[in-house]
Amino acid sequence: MAADAHRQYALKGSKATVVGGGVIGASWAALFLANGMRVTVNDPDPDIAAKVAAYVAGARPSLLALGYPDVDTANLAFEADLARAVADADYVQECGPEKVGFKHDVWAQAEQAAPQAALLLSSSSGIPASEQSKWMQQPGRLVIGHPFNPPHLMPLVEVVPSDKTSPALTARALDFYAAVGKVPVEIKKESAGFVVNRLQTALFRECVSLVAQGVVSAGDADKLVVNSVGLRWATGGPFFSFHLGGGQGGFRHFIEHLGPAIEYWWKDMSAHPVALDEATRALLIEQVERAYGGVAVQALSAERDDKEVAVLKALERPRQ
Repeated sequence: MAADAHRQYALKGSKATVVGGGVIGASWAALFLANGMRVTVNDPDPDIAAKVAAYVAGARPSLLALGYPDVDTANLAFEADLARAVADADYVQECGPEKVGFKHDVWAQAEQAAPQAALLLSSSSGIPASEQSKWMQQPGRLVIGHPFNPPHLMPLVEVVPSDKTSPALTARALDFYAAVGKVPVEIKKESAGFVVNRLQTALFRECVSLVAQGVVSAGDADKLVVNSVGLRWATGGPFFSFHLGGGQGGFRHFIEHLGPAIEYWWKDMSAHPVALDEATRALLIEQVERAYGGVAVQALSAERDDKEVAVLKALERPRQ
């Protein structure tokens, strides 16, 4: 989703501390900078400044194409000490390793050093706030803000509170992500993998099964998805699509007409167990490398970003 003119610089001058300067953290940093925020990256890597600066430079054309103001790297700073990095933060976006012990330690320290009003957010793709916050004195302060790679482009952020988080704090998190140009959606209940990871993993499971059975190659499976449901789901999710698939009768007609076939397909899927054993891993790696290994990852990423920007701009609706 491109930046709305009225929303640009709504957070100008506020400070975001990004904990972890890897791909996700650097992408968040680029987006926050494009919103006029001051950004401090906390990471022990001695080369982190060069790595993040290179990522931000690469993200700049896409952000400009989406209507954001130019990135001001003068607002980008680095601090290896966590307590100093969060001391004056308005927002803390954690993007570190998916290790429970790391999360426990980060939040126990950040809670003590950050201002009481600071919003504490984790990019975790699967460790719920209730687990991450076990060493915190106020565990309800932590909210999951799970983005999708790359965060500076992909609109969705899953906002997942724990049962100790107040509705008011959850609303603050939703407002913050909307202010930086995201599409935040509250996940009402903690679940392993939250929601979207479960959905894409279910599709991936069936892709692996079909490749392992020799039904389709990995490269062709990608072509099938991109040129069918990938395109369809860009404009409407599965329930919406099947509602339209029912014609005038809507989803009721669709489920009555195709429900038995869907149940049959589900049973057939369950008859083919899937495991990422050594043989399956080797098969998948060989096929993916055959399909994509001839092109540098940086070039593939740039091509992906250009296409995603084009899709996002095509999906824009006129603002009222």
